[in-house]
Amino acid sequence: MAGDVMPDDPEQLRKELERYRLVVTELQGKISSLENEIATAATMAEIPAVVVTQPELRQTLSRLISKIAMILQAEKVLTLLYQADTGHLSVLPPALGITEEQISELLITTDTGASGKVFTTGDAIIYNDAINHPETDKEIVSLLRIRNGLCVPLSIQQRDEDERVTGKKTIGVLHVMNKRFEQEFGTDDQRLAEMLGDQAAAVIANAQVFREVQKAKEQLEGAFESISAGVVVVGQAGDIRLMNHAARRMLNFSPDGSLAGQKLADITDSRELLDRFEKAVQANGGETASEVTGPGDGRIYQSQFTLMRSGEGEPPSVVAIFNDITEIRQIERMKSTFVSTVSHELRTPLTSIKGFITTLMDDTDELYDIETRQEFYEIINSECDRLTRLITDLLNVSRIEAGRGIELHLGAVSINEIVDSVAENQRAATNKHRIIDAMPAEMPPIVADADKVYQILENIVSNAIRYSPEGGDITITGEDEGDTIKLSVTDQGIGIPPEHRDKIFHRFHKVPTDEGDHGAVKGTGIGLYLVQHLARAHGENAEVWLENSEIGKGSTFSFRLPKEPSVERS
Repeated sequence: MAGDVMPDDPEQLRKELERYRLVVTELQGKISSLENEIATAATMAEIPAVVVTQPELRQTLSRLISKIAMILQAEKVLTLLYQADTGHLSVLPPALGITEEQISELLITTDTGASGKVFTTGDAIIYNDAINHPETDKEIVSLLRIRNGLCVPLSIQQRDEDERVTGKKTIGVLHVMNKRFEQEFGTDDQRLAEMLGDQAAAVIANAQVFREVQKAKEQLEGAFESISAGVVVVGQAGDIRLMNHAARRMLNFSPDGSLAGQKLADITDSRELLDRFEKAVQANGGETASEVTGPGDGRIYQSQFTLMRSGEGEPPSVVAIFNDITEIRQIERMKSTFVSTVSHELRTPLTSIKGFITTLMDDTDELYDIETRQEFYEIINSECDRLTRLITDLLNVSRIEAGRGIELHLGAVSINEIVDSVAENQRAATNKHRIIDAMPAEMPPIVADADKVYQILENIVSNAIRYSPEGGDITITGEDEGDTIKLSVTDQGIGIPPEHRDKIFHRFHKVPTDEGDHGAVKGTGIGLYLVQHLARAHGENAEVWLENSEIGKGSTFSFRLPKEPSVERS
């Protein structure tokens, strides 16, 4: 001090100098501490609180860990995060002073070591003798060559709906090791580490929340784009806000790219569609439903329009959901046609039966001789058989639709006998076709339901006759395939157009005989649908299929049955 007089006594002078040295040392410590606090504050200020991508998080943590190592004079820094699925604390890259090989060998649980203790209790630990400290894991100490260390919790504040702090949640730990220059970690280091740890925890937690939100957003977008229903959200000003892939396809827009922000009226000229959106706005929240015809392809869509409320003060948007019901409407039309056809098919034999019975009943004078009466009886019997077959078909279809399956009465079946019987009966049904039995002389017998096999072959041959209106040959062939037998029926008819080949086994589907007027042959449209199920009832190797077809030249249908079906005998 300027006014002080220096003592003359050397001993007193030495004591004064020692006192000044201690004061200077204390001031230097305070200055160093203040410098560290300033550096910590600067670090916290320059580290962003919110990072949004994994690379940004790694880059931010790398800068933060370097600053921590510099401020605390540490050689090694490790950030550990708790993994709920494993119950372990895993390293969050990057780490300082620790190799990838060492990291791969680390297995840190929450019930062992200093890191586990800090995570569990939420209290920091300082250890300056790593080998002898009771809380350290000696294997980790040896692996990482730790002399001393400081471990603090990574905690985030939990808040309620009013943003009031309700507690803290520990998500991991910050572990710094080996203070430089053989120094020891102290309480000041702990205080600084806790401040920096809170900053690191906030950055990590925000990144995790963002990633979770981003993942949820991507999942929602993926679900939105993948659902089969078309979904469109349009603002009251007519601007498109959302439109998924199905809606873009249904409304004849480009399936790729977003239409968000564009005016619906600018990209479609469908007055029907625009009117539906306008009516939804006028309904003021009430749901409206209707059917609309898609632009371009003419498909039929069931549409539902309703208002979606947004945030406070924002006008609501119109949400439209479109479901393709074209096939449903086609099936309904086919069902209607089917009912009409079945009614006709039932009425025709009934009319014939009624007519002949009335004729016989009115013949009180016995004008008809025995032969004529016998002919009438045979016609009545044949028409009754026709009715029985139709009703049996309908009952079988009903069982299939109800999921009850088809009952089989299995026994030894001679394929040659069935082919002979079908061929003979079908020859009697036409005078324009030649039914050719080209079967091998001795086909091996199989175990099957004889009536069902007869029905399959009869239906296919009957179809061949109906779809060969100009006549021609209908050839039945067979083949022994080892464990199975295969029968084929080839006609010289009109052939099946390519667009119908995938549908011929669908119920109620009938192939037009003239593409000009869309006429169709007589029949219920359930024949091939039924015989496919009759065949498959015999086991997994049984099926009916279209072998080939050529327009104007004919078709070949085949079916395969196992010699011993994989179903129980009745």
